[in-house]
Amino acid sequence: MKFRAIAFFLVSGLLWLSTAWFTPPALALTPIKILDIDYKNCPSELAEGNVTSGGSSLPADCYILIGKAQNLSGKMVYDADVFGRVYDANNEPILQNRSRLGSIPEVPPGISEFELRITVPSDQPTPLKLKQFKASGFTNKVDPIF
Repeated sequence: MKFRAIAFFLVSGLLWLSTAWFTPPALALTPIKILDIDYKNCPSELAEGNVTSGGSSLPADCYILIGKAQNLSGKMVYDADVFGRVYDANNEPILQNRSRLGSIPEVPPGISEFELRITVPSDQPTPLKLKQFKASGFTNKVDPIF
């Protein structure tokens, strides 16, 4: 009985040590700073569409968010999710309960430009106010699992 316990702990210890040596690197989120954020109207070919909620259609306006992404990690960052708050001229939130606005497929080291399309109900007064923008992504490509 003693031999079984010793063998069990010995094998367990060897497994633990082998996994400590051969673990893949963790895919941690890399923060990206968002600079010079602004917006412009969509070109006419992108501007068509409606905002739908609960099966009803509402008229909508299309905008392109433009800005610069600053990647200080020194590595290429993939699938960077962009978060921020968008308010109308009356400081009312345009996209309630939603701070993720889109993603940037690749962010190279340094400063690079990006664009995101958003759709806003047409009854929201402009100018839009863009606040608290940031992004984060991965230093390795992330493959979706289906």
